[in-house]
Order: sequence, then C-alpha cells, then structure tokens
Amino acid sequence: MGAGSWGTTVAKLLCDAGGEVTLWGRRAPVVEAVNERHENADYLPGVELPAGLRATTDPAEALAGADFVALAVPAQTLRENLAAWVPLLPPESVLVSLMKGVELGTCRRMSEVIGEVADVPAERVAVFSGPNLAREIAAGQPGAAVSACADEDAARRLQSATMTPYFRVYTSTDVVGVELGGAVKNIVALCVGMAVGLGFGDNTRALLMTRGLAEIARLGAALGADEHTFAGLAGMGDLIGTCSSPLSRNRTFGENLGRGMTLEQVVAVTKQTAEGVKSSGAVHELARKHNVEMPITEAVVQVLYEGVPIADAASALISRSPKPERYGL
Repeated sequence: MGAGSWGTTVAKLLCDAGGEVTLWGRRAPVVEAVNERHENADYLPGVELPAGLRATTDPAEALAGADFVALAVPAQTLRENLAAWVPLLPPESVLVSLMKGVELGTCRRMSEVIGEVADVPAERVAVFSGPNLAREIAAGQPGAAVSACADEDAARRLQSATMTPYFRVYTSTDVVGVELGGAVKNIVALCVGMAVGLGFGDNTRALLMTRGLAEIARLGAALGADEHTFAGLAGMGDLIGTCSSPLSRNRTFGENLGRGMTLEQVVAVTKQTAEGVKSSGAVHELARKHNVEMPITEAVVQVLYEGVPIADAASALISRSPKPERYGL
C-alpha cells in the first residue's frame, strides 16, 4: 500500500520471492505505467518491474485476500490512510510496517499506530527494516533486512515471503528495537548530511554515526528494546547505509541545509519524503518523556525548528562536557 520507491521495491522483492503481489498507488499515471510498461518512472526510473506485478488505485482490489499488507505511505499520513482501509483488511492478514518514522503529536511508533487504528493484536503487526536503499535493492544488488514481530511464526512467514537469491532476511521478536533503529537513524543522517554540507570529513561523520548509535541504544533501552538489536542490520547496518550514501533522502536533505539553503528551500526541491525531518520532533519529545539524553537529535530539532544556525549547533555538540565512553550510554 504505497507506490513510492520503497513500496515499489518491496512489491518487486515479494514478486521475485514467488509471491502474488498487488501494488496500490494513489496516482493513476504511476499505476498505469507499472501495469503497461512495467516501470515506475516517477520513483525508480530505468528499473524493470516483474510482469506479474499488478497495480491498482482501488484499495479494495489491492487488499482482497492478502496474507500480508505492507504499508509504505509517509509516516505522518499512516493514521488517516489506514483508518480508511480498515474495513477492507482481510481478517487474518499480517500488517507490515515499511515506514521509518514516529508520529507527531502522539510520539507513537508506526507499529503502535497500526495496532491502535486497525484494532489488531501485536501478533498481527510486523516491522520490516534494515539498510534499505530502494534503488540498490530494486536493481537486484545484494542486501538484507530484519523481519520483526511479537509472533515468531509470523516473522518467519514474512521472512520466507521476502527471501530471494539477492536479498537475505533475518527474524526478530524485538519490534521496538528494530523500529527505533529505522526511525532514529534518519535523524542522525540529517546531522551527518549537515556536517558534509559544511565541508567536514570522514572523522566527523564517524563521530556522528557512532554517537548517534549510542543515542538510539539509550532510547531503545528506555523503551524496553534489546540493545543487541542496535548492533545488527536494523541498527548499525541501517545507520551506516543511510548516513553514508548519496542515495539517502535524509542525508541529502541535511547536506542541502549545510550548504546554506533554508528549510523551506530544501523542502521545495525534495521530491520524496525525508522522514527524519518531521519525526525528529516526535523522537525528541519521546526522549524527554523518558528522560533520555539525545544531544544529536536535540541539535537537529534546534536547526530545523528553532532557528539555531548549523554552525552554532555543531559548536554546542562538540563542546559538551567530557565523560567516559560506554556503549549505549
């Protein structure tokens, strides 16, 4: 449900794994191109999609008889979209979050929003996350992800539905950890992008990624996640991919800010959703509620929404009081 770059990529992945897949898209031209030319030129130009992949603008058609319902809409639109789809959901389907964000206002993770809106138990809500740069996976380059669900059997079934010769999937029951890794790394990537835009080099990027991972682990621990999750694909793996690649929307967004563009200017030239921009405020609020220190997240929020110049935020970060380094602290 969602025909952007990641939704289309996962649809292709499911097809390549042998599944029967219907892709729902909001825009008729995108749907027609997938059905007739086997290409999503708006989001994945040049990538040939499987001939068996069907697309539709009708949510009822897309959802009919589905074993898995993969939700790939922008995080801040999930509640409204899913509320409209609830009457159409097959009664035994597993609802899979492909989104990497935290809801503004409620500070809820996407799996929590799904469970609340669809009124389904945790055993029917899964999360699919990892170092998932869509274009590389759509091109068939080797990649991997984590299938997480409170129900181990559901996690394994999703694993089986997404494993291909080029894509490996691991399972987990740590939904909180897998989900937080995907959401918070976007904020760290924004900060890394700002540093790149300012002209800083590899040492600075390594610093921000490492301390960013510590922030993710601190928040995860406060919310009951397994800290070991953050050393895996959904934590460190996703963080490295998003912070290092020029394909990353969040890093690119941060780079443009670092080069001197205003927030409004960057939003105007950004064609796809950079989830970290809106989620940063929700993650910051979540950290405050749980008394978790997240200086990188705080700096990003200050730059985005409080008018603090990037150079001042960087100076404040590097001049924080000294302390011992302990993993996760």
